[in-house]
Amino acid sequence: MDLRRTLTTGFKKGIETTWTLLRITLPVYFVVRLLEATPVLNWLSRLFEPLMGLFGLPGEASLVLVIGNTMGLYAAVGAMGAMAFDSVQVTVLALMLSFSHSLPVESALAHRLGLSVPFVVTFRIGLAAFSGMAAHLTLATS
Repeated sequence: MDLRRTLTTGFKKGIETTWTLLRITLPVYFVVRLLEATPVLNWLSRLFEPLMGLFGLPGEASLVLVIGNTMGLYAAVGAMGAMAFDSVQVTVLALMLSFSHSLPVESALAHRLGLSVPFVVTFRIGLAAFSGMAAHLTLATS
């Protein structure tokens, strides 16, 4: 009886978690797919291609970074899923976002803790950029 209750509770929690993640990732996925059908994503890609090239990423990866930095990691996963990145590019994006995700929320937290928000944001973005370049250089030579 205890095993049945545990399995039932675990299943319900799993469904709830899946639903929560789908409510975040699916809308972002569809918006990015819609942007691909317009000239907007191509324009953004060309604009940010030189910068993203420092990380071995195509220009459209800038959209994933903006989404991840403003909305969070799960939204970035939805955006990544809508685009065609190879495993090295996904690794670089994931590493960069691990340092600089959810900047508005975490900046508010830093402010409440009495930290300098400009310093925290600059440090996190700088660390993301450094790690992205290092990962690109390391993985590109592998």
